[in-house]
Amino acid sequence: MPDGSGFGRGPQARNVLGGTLVPCSMDPLTGWYRDGCCKTDEHDHGSHTVCAVMTAEFLEFSRGVGNDLSTPRPEYHFPCLKPGDQWCLCAMRWEQARQAGVAPRVVLAATNVAALRYCALEDLQAHASA
Repeated sequence: MPDGSGFGRGPQARNVLGGTLVPCSMDPLTGWYRDGCCKTDEHDHGSHTVCAVMTAEFLEFSRGVGNDLSTPRPEYHFPCLKPGDQWCLCAMRWEQARQAGVAPRVVLAATNVAALRYCALEDLQAHASA
């Protein structure tokens, strides 16, 4: 995927609403590129494209399926996430959580259009953060 495609890391990255992708979180610093945005490229096999607002329920679910987001991993520059933190979540993990009934809220303007490869727009909208 070249930059500028709407899916890449370039200035043309778009959100699921069709607008310019806005930052998800600077603290904790998130994103595949750790630039605060849910940008992606062909190397991002997890598609870290859904800007999600963490909940205790989701964090527990994620830990239970083998992805502990609650424990700091300084060797990977990964902070401990807590409820209320916004994070660029793998689109497939968000969809898995939705199917399990524990999907976190989504910041649509900060969710990359590339998430639509794995998640339905209607489902993302139904979980939109206020």
